[in-house]
Amino acid sequence: MAQMTILAGPERRRRWSDEQRERILSDAFQSGARVCDVARRHDVARSLIYQWRRAARRSAEPAFMPAELLDEPPEKASETTLAIVLDLADGGQLRIFASASPALAVAALKAMR
Repeated sequence: MAQMTILAGPERRRRWSDEQRERILSDAFQSGARVCDVARRHDVARSLIYQWRRAARRSAEPAFMPAELLDEPPEKASETTLAIVLDLADGGQLRIFASASPALAVAALKAMR
């Protein structure tokens, strides 16, 4: 006589709708949110959240922002002299001051990608 085992519980390979993925991604990358906490709350693997983010970046259209180049540097450089100001699509701004180290400026710009 043959035996059969029935496994009850959540399906091993779940299907996520686009709306669910977007909601989970927006939760995971809110300011101050930790991906591991969001993954635990939504019962999804952390690696899957990062995979969805990479896929979303690949499929996104590249966006260009206008930039204004000045011929002359500001006359008096101080700690509060702005070197770069980026106006973001969501209304926010990224400001990089002239006193910032080049490594910090590069890190901030890479984070904006």
